[in-house]
Amino acid sequence: MDPIRNPYAPGAGQRPPELAGRDEQLGAFEVVLERVARGRPERSIVLTGLRGVGKTVLLGALRSSAVRAGWGTGKLEARPDQSLRRPLASALHQAIRELGPSGGAGEHALGVVKSFAQRDAGASAKLRDRWSPGIDVPAVKGRADSGDIEIDLVELLSDVGGMAADTGRGVAVFIDEMQDLGPADVSALCAACHEISQSRLPLIVVGAGLPHLPAVLSASKSYSERLFRYARIDRLSRVEADRALEAPAEDEDATFASEALEAMYALTDGYPYFIQAYGKAAWDRAPSSPITADDVRVGAAEAEEELAVGFFGSRYERATPGEREYLRAMADVSAAAGQGDPDLESVSTADVAKQLGRKPQSLSPARDALLKKGLIYSGERGRIAFTVPHFGTYLREHA
Repeated sequence: MDPIRNPYAPGAGQRPPELAGRDEQLGAFEVVLERVARGRPERSIVLTGLRGVGKTVLLGALRSSAVRAGWGTGKLEARPDQSLRRPLASALHQAIRELGPSGGAGEHALGVVKSFAQRDAGASAKLRDRWSPGIDVPAVKGRADSGDIEIDLVELLSDVGGMAADTGRGVAVFIDEMQDLGPADVSALCAACHEISQSRLPLIVVGAGLPHLPAVLSASKSYSERLFRYARIDRLSRVEADRALEAPAEDEDATFASEALEAMYALTDGYPYFIQAYGKAAWDRAPSSPITADDVRVGAAEAEEELAVGFFGSRYERATPGEREYLRAMADVSAAAGQGDPDLESVSTADVAKQLGRKPQSLSPARDALLKKGLIYSGERGRIAFTVPHFGTYLREHA
């Protein structure tokens, strides 16, 4: 098979040629955009799921829908060591530029964005901390610059939302890795979304994060369960996974044998990232169409080698020796449970400590560090799970 015509795209946040299994979310978002544009009450949106299920890709697809609807959009990726101010200001600056408002309303919104961004940079701040977005209007004094992030964020989004209403369109802010926002920023964002929703301004936030993101939001504001529309993004069904493979192949005048599709689903479990990785390898190794189960098995070794380095290995390398020991113990405990898919099951922190022959309290630093690094998550008290599918299998076979 011609590698130049290989349609599969295994990459972080890279949109696959066929976005299978996400029609429901895309359709629901179209409804949200139209309702908000008409001044109807709607909630902001939160997408949750494991790594590799396509949250970032779906976030990009939703953003494209908003752009087609004439909305102004901006995107940012949250980081644990970074305040929300500068990246959010950059995202809103882009959204306002996309709307292209002229006159006082647009200049006022840009001035508020500037005052919001510059609030934390004092006269002695280093150059890298002085945000210079290219906004050539003066900062609006006394607006979004109090220093209290909750007050400032409510004022900022209210003014940007008001400007969008004046243009007859809307603004959508997309936040990836939302679970990495600091506690104060999460609280402020919830308060601002609440205010925007009550005011029925045409501005929505679309966040994406790991499975424990709803718990992070709930811990910040008790009303967050009613504030957001939650959508769990999961692996694809067999029919959807087959479509993700077959549709791109058909565009290149190629097909998969039925046994090959069965072998692919057994290898990938329907995870979109794995489908692209194994699909690319099978295509490159197949001598001709149709791609057979033997081609899939030959290509699987290459795909697994690449995943071991780029998808699993890069994450494993971020852990310290003590943290790696904790991860391996988690993998052994989950395998010993023997229920369903062991790599998807959460395990008890007490069982992990027992596996290591240690007291749970002595392992708290390793567990907390792994939580902060996004390698594990805690959906309920006393239990933890991997954020990466098949990670336990990788640890048992390679680590």
